[in-house]
Amino acid sequence: MRNKLFYVLILGLLVLSGCGKVSEKDVLNNFEKKVNNSNSYYLEGKLDIVNNEDIYTYDVKVSYKEDDNYKVDLVNTVNSHQQIILRNNEGVYVISPKINKSFKFQSDWPYNNSQVYLLRPILNDIKNDDKKSFEKDDNGYKIVVGANYPNNPKLTHEEIYLDKDGNITKVVVLNKDGNSEITMTFTKMDFNKKFNDDYFELKSIIDIEENNNENNDNTNTEEKTKETSTIEDVIYPMYLPVNTYLTNTEKVDKENGERLILTFDGDNPFMLIEETTNYEKEHLIVPTYGDLELMASTVAVVNETSVNWIDNDIEYYVVSDKLSKTELLNIARSISVLPVSK
Repeated sequence: MRNKLFYVLILGLLVLSGCGKVSEKDVLNNFEKKVNNSNSYYLEGKLDIVNNEDIYTYDVKVSYKEDDNYKVDLVNTVNSHQQIILRNNEGVYVISPKINKSFKFQSDWPYNNSQVYLLRPILNDIKNDDKKSFEKDDNGYKIVVGANYPNNPKLTHEEIYLDKDGNITKVVVLNKDGNSEITMTFTKMDFNKKFNDDYFELKSIIDIEENNNENNDNTNTEEKTKETSTIEDVIYPMYLPVNTYLTNTEKVDKENGERLILTFDGDNPFMLIEETTNYEKEHLIVPTYGDLELMASTVAVVNETSVNWIDNDIEYYVVSDKLSKTELLNIARSISVLPVSK
């Protein structure tokens, strides 16, 4: 009888100890259930992007509601430049509250490439990589998968970190040399967030941002316009395609501001246009062809022949019918908000 009890006890201990082990499949299934079973969520965190030798940091707030409603609030911590990416049933918008202007376009965003701050694209990257690796440490789990950045091919892999409960804590995007280029660190999560019915409507967001601007900024519209009415410094790209050189610089007046046109000729010609921004009295929606791309200090709109973005109260365009999107973005990413000499 004693022997029977002894063997039953040992068997029970073995079963219990086996239940305490968490497999790779268990961790991934747990994370997948968290994402798929969530009808809404709210996340906060810090996003660091490396550009040359500089690091740009964003404060990030992400809101999601079922049926593909997304709102991503990005604030550059250096110059407080804010942009909001919105997706609802009317389309995708990039909103610049400071100038009361939006770009609107039809897009597959956020599912057309990797997104370090959105859970479903992260989950898709995990599920789509048959060669992913999985590691366990004292803090949780690390999953290494291939990255999908078609406009930035040097970004090849992602490290996705989960805690012991299967909650995502960090995503690191690496280049082909294994150096980190993008790091998203999550600091807050709410998987039961409730949103107002109009939370993901453009008008509601615009109204909220206008009220925030009125409360936080004592300057009037005329003063805002005056601040961005002239271009004080010429900004030059630090990268040029092979056998390409600056041939002409022209500054022209426009209504309530200035426009600077830099022409580059040679084997790979392009134009760089820099122009002042103005606060729009009525919110301006600009229909746009293309897709959005997160650069170091801003969100850009990119298509087959141009890259367009707003940074430090200046709107930029890199335009060429000869260069690829990758080359256009290489030029755009090399343009620092700080002036450099020719």
